[in-house]
Amino acid sequence: MPLCSPSLSLCGIIISIWGIIQLVLMGFFYKIHSLALSEDLPGLDEGFTNVNEFYAKANSGYSQNAFNCWIAACLYVITLFFSAHQFYLNSRNSISM
Repeated sequence: MPLCSPSLSLCGIIISIWGIIQLVLMGFFYKIHSLALSEDLPGLDEGFTNVNEFYAKANSGYSQNAFNCWIAACLYVITLFFSAHQFYLNSRNSISM
């Protein structure tokens, strides 16, 4: 039994594919410590006593953000499977009618 209309399930497929591509790339760039993403690191606005403390906090932030991006990409994969299943059910129901 389809829960979504054909257009909604197709929209879900397209958005899921885009989300997977974007989040996997962002996770990769966080993993290689891209300087362009340094503004989004948590906890770098506090005062540091030495440079090693700053680097440790920055490395931790990069790793955590990369992990978060990859988790979100996995959630988009689940959404993609659900949307594709709904699209399949809708196309199967329109053929049988």
